[in-house]
Amino acid sequence: MDKKKKKTWIQYGIFAVVAIFLYATGLHTEVIGFAQRGLLATGLMNPDVAEIAQARNNENTEAITEKLSLTEGDYNLKLTDRDGNIHSLEEFKGKVIFLNFWATWCPPCVAEMPSIDKLHEEMGDDVAFVLLSFDDDFEKAKAFDKRKGYNLPIYAPASNLPAMFQSSALPTTYVIDAKGNLALTHKGMADYSDPEFKNFLNSLK
Repeated sequence: MDKKKKKTWIQYGIFAVVAIFLYATGLHTEVIGFAQRGLLATGLMNPDVAEIAQARNNENTEAITEKLSLTEGDYNLKLTDRDGNIHSLEEFKGKVIFLNFWATWCPPCVAEMPSIDKLHEEMGDDVAFVLLSFDDDFEKAKAFDKRKGYNLPIYAPASNLPAMFQSSALPTTYVIDAKGNLALTHKGMADYSDPEFKNFLNSLK
């Protein structure tokens, strides 16, 4: 075997060992998530909240219906908090609700989490944040939140999901306005610390 081929095989071996280590320790999710943050920085993955806000403010009822298909939010969702207490989405009725479905094993979820944490720090008093973990073991979600220093309001499902919130994608984010209407459904990751999104949430109060 010549030196060039030997060097190539050594490189492949190193990559394989690193990959195996990352998957064995579960760190691959965070590494991939970190890489995906570069894509988030472009803003290409963000929901088009400007168009939604424009439709909501439009006096033309037909345009609003066509753009938004306004539906009443379903509050029949039970939640278990980090201390094991049962809550209902109904408790947050009258506030804007930011409902995010995520899991620690989901790289796009990990990628967008810093932006959600920043949004929560800036708007946590004005908006009800509900981060619903779909980890098999809720302890993993709590450990992740603690390790990252987020202290986010994370929950686990304590009931079946209403039809409105049944999504095959993670992450998925729903926003319910203060009047109880479903204002946004966004499947996939986004940069929720974007000023345009914060303005959008403020417009829903």
